[in-house]
Amino acid sequence: MINQPTFKPSNLLWSFLARDFYTEVSYRLAFVVSIGGILLRALVFFFLSQFINAIAGPNLDLYNGDYFSFVIIGIALGGYFSTGLTGFADALRQSQTTGTLEAMMMTPVPVAWIVVGSAAWSYVYTTFRVLVYLVIGVLLLGLDLSRANFPAALLILLLSVVAFASIGILTAGIIMVIKRGEPITGLFANLANLVGGVFYPVAILPGWLQLIAGLLPITYSMRAMRAALLTGASWAELAGDMLALLLFCLVLFPLSLFLFRFAVDRARVDGSLAHY
Repeated sequence: MINQPTFKPSNLLWSFLARDFYTEVSYRLAFVVSIGGILLRALVFFFLSQFINAIAGPNLDLYNGDYFSFVIIGIALGGYFSTGLTGFADALRQSQTTGTLEAMMMTPVPVAWIVVGSAAWSYVYTTFRVLVYLVIGVLLLGLDLSRANFPAALLILLLSVVAFASIGILTAGIIMVIKRGEPITGLFANLANLVGGVFYPVAILPGWLQLIAGLLPITYSMRAMRAALLTGASWAELAGDMLALLLFCLVLFPLSLFLFRFAVDRARVDGSLAHY
């Protein structure tokens, strides 16, 4: 009887993180430029808010009447949506082009852990960028988080990350089969920007677009996160949006892993696992 080798999830995640960290820091100039880009983008929306605050009126009453606070949280949280949407697909593409995907799939490590580990660094880096956004906003541009309900915000962030990642894993599975996924990720990204409430309140949209917004987890995530951070909303006030996010997680996460497993098996049968 041959004993199957075992693995520790923590060691696996650490290995993925260490690999991608050393890859990231090997391009120091790109790293520094990306931080400068965050500052410039924050300044653009800060000065834009000086113009918009005067005309937005009651549309911003739920967010202390400040467009900069509204949009900076939208941009920061939108980073997690973008990472969820593209992180898994990008990691898959890199593994396919470098020929490491097929080797990883031949190991006894469950596919779910390979999927999670491959995008772990993307989430760490996105969290760093979000913190930079918030620090710049609070220290330099007047973002007020003094009333924030931070425990609720952390739970909303966790639910949001799982829901967004599920869409990304679904997309990665489709890309594995059809090879060209840019139109799909582009469609979801543009749809989220249009109806998800990243740059403006969903309430100003026509009714039919608000119905579409209700089908996306980012809508509930944005509304709940802003309420928790800007107005210090209570757990009871946040319960509806948090329950919606939980339902997205319970449905989408197992479905995405099942479909990704199906896509891997199909690619393995077709002999296209190492081809992009």
